[in-house]
Amino acid sequence: MQAAVVTEFRAPLRIDEVDIPEPGPGQALVKVLYTGVCHTDLHAAHGDWPVKPTPPFIPGHEGVGEVVAVGDGVTRLAVGDTVGNAWLWNACGECEYCQTGRETLCPDQTNGGYSVDGSFGQYMLVDATYAPIIPAGVDLAAAAPILCAGVTVYKGLKESEVKPGQWVLVSGIGGLGHLAVQYARAMGMRVIAVDVSDDKSALALDHGAEVALNAATEPDVVARIHEATGGGAHGALVTAVNAHAFPQAVGGLRRGGTVALVGLPPEQFGLDIFSTVLLGLTVRGSIVGTRKDLAEAIDFFARGLVEPTYTLRPLEEINDIFDEMLAGRIDGRVVMDMRA
Repeated sequence: MQAAVVTEFRAPLRIDEVDIPEPGPGQALVKVLYTGVCHTDLHAAHGDWPVKPTPPFIPGHEGVGEVVAVGDGVTRLAVGDTVGNAWLWNACGECEYCQTGRETLCPDQTNGGYSVDGSFGQYMLVDATYAPIIPAGVDLAAAAPILCAGVTVYKGLKESEVKPGQWVLVSGIGGLGHLAVQYARAMGMRVIAVDVSDDKSALALDHGAEVALNAATEPDVVARIHEATGGGAHGALVTAVNAHAFPQAVGGLRRGGTVALVGLPPEQFGLDIFSTVLLGLTVRGSIVGTRKDLAEAIDFFARGLVEPTYTLRPLEEINDIFDEMLAGRIDGRVVMDMRA
């Protein structure tokens, strides 16, 4: 099969012929039809994070395809089912986190396209217990971004503790942020969006934000957030990978507000401890979502409440896609068509 392979960090991915994997016990072999391209895939290919994948490996954790074979002991999936892979490829199922509904914190988890080969190939393996099932009748290309970008922002919005009718600030209107705006609206929240381009502001407004601010041209973004929301956002979700976005979001909160962080910039950011304590603010991290979160995120999509903005590209353009991602030139999500 053809696959885009990371052979060394920060080198262009190679389109290679590799063996089709065989499903082991509890696994299924999936013929990949579409796969989204996530910023995490770029981080993986560059070896940006402290715990690095081991080259050679195949990235991708937003793959959608058809089950073509199953391994021993598989009862949940059958040949012909439409399923996906996800960042949470599997977890131990036995630790305190798995047993208390926090499987994304499992210290022994396996991650799709990172510690196990992912969906940037014509075939992939999935854990039959953890693979999300894609409902019939949906746009399969559009379903791909839901498997990471969608569930990540959906879970992050829940972590923000914003209630229906309250204001949520969405910082960064890219592959994650444009979905966050839609999930927030579907969950009954009012949305104020912040990015650094007029195009991204327009995208946020198109998807239901009531206010969209360009931080590159707005002289005092924090003051504008407080003015537009009548005292500050009740919660915030930061999807941006720019370190300036984080203190901006914290500053944009009203008293007692919560900011959930899902973006992973290479830089650190300073936290105003005095204001955090005095105003009773909460700053928390949110990492993708559990299988239950993912099923809920897919349900919002299947009911037509969330519609990813995406463009279809071939696998052979993966290095160009990464270059465009680095330059911030992608609106919404890129989905690669793996059917050729």
